[in-house]
Amino acid sequence: MTTISARPVTASGTFSLGRDLLINRLGYGAMRITGEGIWGTPADRDTAIGVLRRAVELGVDFVDTADSYGPHVSEELIREALHPYDGVLIATKGGLARSGPGIWEAVGRPEYLRQCVEMSLRRLGVEQIGLYQLHRIDPQVPVEESLGALKELQDAGKIRHVGLSEVTVAEIEAAREVVDVVSVQNLYNVRNRRSEQVLQYCEREGIGFIPWLPVAGGEPSEPGGTLDVIAAAHGATQAQIALAWLLRRSPVMLPIPGTGSIGHLEENCAAAELELTNAEYASLEVPGA
Repeated sequence: MTTISARPVTASGTFSLGRDLLINRLGYGAMRITGEGIWGTPADRDTAIGVLRRAVELGVDFVDTADSYGPHVSEELIREALHPYDGVLIATKGGLARSGPGIWEAVGRPEYLRQCVEMSLRRLGVEQIGLYQLHRIDPQVPVEESLGALKELQDAGKIRHVGLSEVTVAEIEAAREVVDVVSVQNLYNVRNRRSEQVLQYCEREGIGFIPWLPVAGGEPSEPGGTLDVIAAAHGATQAQIALAWLLRRSPVMLPIPGTGSIGHLEENCAAAELELTNAEYASLEVPGA
């Protein structure tokens, strides 16, 4: 792929999140705009701001972040770059506490989650968060208590929709007894499909499936490997092929590739316009391709 159109992301198609928020299916994950170890400020703040603004120029209208990215840094940069958002859905997450670079601890106490939501509202500069996701289920706290707090905040108008992250089908079903779940964010890519059953459940129920690390499956493979051959045929990168496969894989798939580079951002967004042949897609259907 040698050229990029003005708004390539629009070619990814759309999805109605919660049946009332229409977004382009290819989004942007705002974790990599922070410092090393997802800790502190980025090495180049201007570039981080530029990446966010360029993503929107390319058609991205779904930006995924979390209060733990930085912590707080990603949300603050998003507000500086994009507020008042103008049709861009900013989704954030809470429930992971940070005590240092690369350290993440699940905390699902209701009082903690209430604080997380209130602080995200303040940092993002909004009165309501369009999509708020429980970043992890805390094994020390009954999930109905964690989600009950989010349901109360939803009823108060501070959250529009609720999503989950890194969950099983059984956990989604239990959560739906407490609150309507509109999205699930699990690890999934062309080489790692351990969440296949969760994806299938989301398809049946019309729940958005947000794969994190979506281009991990597009890391360079051995010369002559499946991804390498298909990428060469399209004049594309292996990461672009991995994203194109995800977009074709399911109508509820909402990839959010993240990067701190404008060049890589443009490559990722261009993948929305890449069309795999039936044979290419079939060859990637084999796990570990």
